[in-house]
Amino acid sequence: MNLWQVIILGLVEGITEFLPISSTGHMMLTASLLKIPTTEFLKTFEIFIQLGAICSVIVLYWRVLTARRELIKKIVAAFIPTAVIGLFLYKIVKKYLLQSPAVVPWALLIGGIVIILFERYYGKKSGPAVPPPEISYRQAVLIGLFQAIAVIPGVSRSAATIIGGLAVGINRHAIVEFSFLLAIPTMLAAAVLDLVKTAGTFSRSEIMQLVVGFFVAFVTAIGAIKFLLAYIKTNNFIPFGIYRIIAALLFLLWMAG
Repeated sequence: MNLWQVIILGLVEGITEFLPISSTGHMMLTASLLKIPTTEFLKTFEIFIQLGAICSVIVLYWRVLTARRELIKKIVAAFIPTAVIGLFLYKIVKKYLLQSPAVVPWALLIGGIVIILFERYYGKKSGPAVPPPEISYRQAVLIGLFQAIAVIPGVSRSAATIIGGLAVGINRHAIVEFSFLLAIPTMLAAAVLDLVKTAGTFSRSEIMQLVVGFFVAFVTAIGAIKFLLAYIKTNNFIPFGIYRIIAALLFLLWMAG
């Protein structure tokens, strides 16, 4: 990869990580559009730069995390189902799903339809406005099960957790913030697992690419988080569902051509 490709992928990761449109899917599609070869390093790069986005959550929410030990326990409770399923499917995901660009547009398309239908028929039934620490352990575990669906590239971890949280009666603002926080152990574990398996195989230029991608994703993700928190005050997720469908159809047409 060259520097501009690294920066573009970092921007895509930072913008999409916390929006319900799939960061992994968008990075895979972007890499395909930029004609970047699908190598082991590219797959590691796509996982590693997610740490930049996760660090933005830590910077914005460190006071909440340090003051609410009970919240940390609930984040762990939500993380466990995802960790078990993700560890079990790790080899399948990296060897097959991450190498198949065709998986992403179909996941984007189906996910977009699900978001629109959910918002039309169920989205207004979310619970009362409560902060993330008030989420119950039962709800946290159920959210973790929903998040596990996002091992499929294109599904979107954010979309899965938000839709799951709304489905179990959590208020929109609370589940969006909980989704941010749940990303910390989820993506940290994915990045560490991948780095352990690939440690010592990177060249100096590849390490520099990882660093640049990390910081671009970090800065961009801060803006994306603030945007989403402001957006949900007066809007639902139907526009994201429509965007997913349009993006999926355009990419399917591009692939067919």
